[in-house]
Amino acid sequence: MVKVKDIASTIEDFAPKQLQESYDNAGLQVGNPEAEVSAVLLCLDVNEDVLKEAKDRECNMIVSHHPLIFHGIKSLTGADTTQRLVIEALTSGIAIYSAHTNLDSVWDGVSHEIARRLAIKDLEVLQPTTEDSRIGLGVVGNIKPLPKIEFLRKIKNTFKVSALRYSAQSPSLVVRRVAVCGGAGASLIRDAIKAKADIYVTGDVKYHDFTTYGDEIIIADIGHYESELCSREILSRVIREKFPELPTYFCDSESNPIKIL
Repeated sequence: MVKVKDIASTIEDFAPKQLQESYDNAGLQVGNPEAEVSAVLLCLDVNEDVLKEAKDRECNMIVSHHPLIFHGIKSLTGADTTQRLVIEALTSGIAIYSAHTNLDSVWDGVSHEIARRLAIKDLEVLQPTTEDSRIGLGVVGNIKPLPKIEFLRKIKNTFKVSALRYSAQSPSLVVRRVAVCGGAGASLIRDAIKAKADIYVTGDVKYHDFTTYGDEIIIADIGHYESELCSREILSRVIREKFPELPTYFCDSESNPIKIL
């Protein structure tokens, strides 16, 4: 039988934990590494609905992109949502594992999946580490030239964005070179400009980011959730390749916690 530690090891072979950012908490969050795994539920965030779905579908392991536990827990009294979820997972025998910024930084990680969906070729890491040019945050590459509005529509449709925010003052009319970064990627805008990208696709861009850099590059904010939901497909491929007989499901109950009226 496949054990929790086997799933963890397989994911970490693909996206080593040492690649995570210093603030992060990737890895096994809850559960016994020696426990046998009956089925895996894949999600972006762990919440009450996800935990209930795991129980309903008889999945005793959840693999998420965002860690359930970001900060240290000094007690388990059910005083907040995180504590309640940890208690419920433990009492239900459900292990929780998260692969976060290590999945962002690895080659073929989150940003590469975004790039694949937008047919971006000739990829390079946007903000590589000093040790390895193939490791780091974001990617940049080339596409067949498209009018700006046409490419923005393609982004909106591809990622099912309800309202696409972009820099209206950007002078570029045609997109040839594209930079992307999953999640909150505003800190890489300068890197995208340096890489001579015509457009930068990411999430969580602030108003002053648009006003400061919008005349140098098209900035497209597709939303944090929309940019990282593809992490489930990456994790599914990694797990299924090693354990093809293990039932692995995409979570049906999770949805974007941010709604647009």
